[in-house]
Amino acid sequence: MSNPTEQELADAGLLLHREGPVATITLHRPEVRNAQTPTMWRLLAAVGEQLVAGDDVRVVVLRGSGSAFSAGLDRTMLDPAGAGDGVETVAALLAQSDEQVSATIDDYQRGFTWLRDPRILSIAAVHGYAIGAGFQLALSCDLRVLAEDAQLCMKEAALGLVPDLTGTKPLVEAVGYARALEICVSARMVGAAEALRIGLALEVVPVEALDQTVAALVAALTSAAPEAVRETKALMLSAAAAPLEEQRRLEREAQGRRFRALAGG
Repeated sequence: MSNPTEQELADAGLLLHREGPVATITLHRPEVRNAQTPTMWRLLAAVGEQLVAGDDVRVVVLRGSGSAFSAGLDRTMLDPAGAGDGVETVAALLAQSDEQVSATIDDYQRGFTWLRDPRILSIAAVHGYAIGAGFQLALSCDLRVLAEDAQLCMKEAALGLVPDLTGTKPLVEAVGYARALEICVSARMVGAAEALRIGLALEVVPVEALDQTVAALVAALTSAAPEAVRETKALMLSAAAAPLEEQRRLEREAQGRRFRALAGG
């Protein structure tokens, strides 16, 4: 997809603001608590491809307008009668072959996976509800700063579905298998205090301090050399799965590149 226009983003409920090395993406459908649609996911993927392709953006902040981060999937996707012309629905998805269904969901997932790209650092600034797809979008970010009113929930099991927007891996990595399983299967709410305690949140702050806290974090993250940050994120991403000998090799190769870069070689 070509770079989306400001109007295309607005029509999908997205706002993009760039200031220096920081890009802020705001989910902007406050009338439905920033419920997400397939169109939104496709445009998030296009925006992500654009942002990571250059060297100017170093940090991406995700936030929601109004009273919530995101209430999850727009329910019109589950209701063909109320969806309107041209709106992707579950019914239309089920009319496809298994291979086509998988390919379509793969397209949706790309709206989430780019946030883990080593070329950028991503922060979710979460207030209010982060439900289902909203929780998974926050989980896609490297760091999550929560307001005290944040409520997280993996709602899919209660709807007879499973989390399919790449949230299972970061959830298990953050809280461990048993707790992640319990959170998903019970579909219960996880408040901000618990999220901090179990490792889902980097920090929890009063609602009125969320913007200031995220701004301070962004300043800290952009203070180091860009290439060193990218190499470090790549090492962190590989650390859990790579055997020690493999991780040692990746560390020394990355350090070799940094030494040569600093020496001008």
